[in-house]
Amino acid sequence: MNKIKKGDEVIVIAGRDKGKRGKISLRTDDAHVVVEGVNVVKKHTKPNPMKGVAGGIVQKTMPIHQSNVAIFNVATGKADRVGIKLLADGKRVRVYKSSGEEIKAA
Repeated sequence: MNKIKKGDEVIVIAGRDKGKRGKISLRTDDAHVVVEGVNVVKKHTKPNPMKGVAGGIVQKTMPIHQSNVAIFNVATGKADRVGIKLLADGKRVRVYKSSGEEIKAA
């Protein structure tokens, strides 16, 4: 079970964009996530008349490693760690480590 999922609000804890907050828009693989407004780079593109793409410099959001982001706890206003709790009916739910409160699905 992934501790960080698509739609979660996260805060960047390491790297160039440290302190920025955003929502996870995509999981590229098991270890990388794309966060809106974080790790934005300028990419030079060639024009492609067959696809109708104009050339130039475009801004693109690139993936960031999931170890560099932490889930944002709205109650405390800080980054928090995620734990897995097993319910009586056998279901697994994600909880905040600091409070034990269940993380609501986005």
